[in-house]
This record gives sequence, structure tokens and C-alpha cells, in this order.
Amino acid sequence: MSTKVNISTDVGSDAERISAALSQRLKSFRQQQKLSLDELSRRAGVSKGMLVEIEKCAANPSIAILCKLAAVLGISVADIVEVAPAPTVRVVEAAAIPTLWQGEKGGSARLLAGSSGPTMIELWRWEMQPGDRFASSGHPQGTFELFHVEQGTLTLEIAQEQLDVGEGASAVARTDVPHAYANQTDRLLIFTMTVAEFH
Repeated sequence: MSTKVNISTDVGSDAERISAALSQRLKSFRQQQKLSLDELSRRAGVSKGMLVEIEKCAANPSIAILCKLAAVLGISVADIVEVAPAPTVRVVEAAAIPTLWQGEKGGSARLLAGSSGPTMIELWRWEMQPGDRFASSGHPQGTFELFHVEQGTLTLEIAQEQLDVGEGASAVARTDVPHAYANQTDRLLIFTMTVAEFH
């Protein structure tokens, strides 16, 4: 399976809302830092064409692309998709929680909430149908992920290792290396994941 994973949701209006937030916020953060499209493209390793499409509200970038852009801009993915907190506290209503991944078999990943700024902490909820798999080439150095399996069995592939995390169990993994999550069973997998990136 390709590591390119499009932002999509069951509700078209939600997908449009996410795209609009991406368009406005990416352009705003880029301009605040006085970065041209060419320079952001060079630093992030993302094509200028993709950046233009995002800012025109005409693209569905992968989670990997969002992570690259956030790292270069010194912000979090939560900042870009507007689920980061205000300075004191902010409730993210259910309708505002974005689905940032949908698997080929029907699974989904939702970014429930995240911190603001370069020291990133994110809370995700994943549902993976039998046969679903998500792969990443690795996050910035110093990134860790914490997992808790609510239902089913999560197969973690970290670098050259593979291990199963059963229902009710938790795991901690360094994910600044190539890694993947998969459901290799015949039943639904549900897990929560916290991503912590320290610079």
C-alpha cells in the first residue's frame, strides 16, 4: 500500500472545511515567516505544485506532507487543521474533529486534539478494518508514539521489527524511523495513539 493517504471524510462539507482551513492557515504561517513557496518547498521536500494546490484549496495532502510542512514551519499538524488549543483551554467539538486518513478497507484516523507550536503532542483515534495498513517513512528525530488498543490486535512494524499489541495492552515506540500500523486479523481494530515530538 502506498504511504500517500488523502484527507477525506464521510461528509463532503467536512472535507471542504478541512481543505479551507489548510489553505488559509498554511498561507498565513508561511507569510508570517516570510517564506516563499520555493523556499518552503525546498526545506520541506514537498513540490511547489503541491503547495500551490493546497493554498488554492484544491489538494488533499497526505499526513506525511502535513508533518513535513509543520516541522519546517515550527508548528504542529493540529495548528494547521485547527484542533490546537487556545492559550488557556479549548474544547474541540465532535463535529470539528477531522478525519485525516481513510484506509482502503474502510478504516479511519481522526486527530482528536493536539498541542500548538513546535513541541508537538497529538491525540489520535484509529479504526482499522481487517487488511487495513498505514505506513510512514518516519517522523522527525525524537518522535515517540504511545498506543492503547481498545479492541482487536494492532500489528506494529518499527524499522525491522514486528510485534502484536493485543486488546487492552499498550505500547511505546520510537517513530523517527520507518514504521507502519496494520490490522492483520479478521475483526475491527480500534486504538488510540499519542504522538510526542520533542526538538
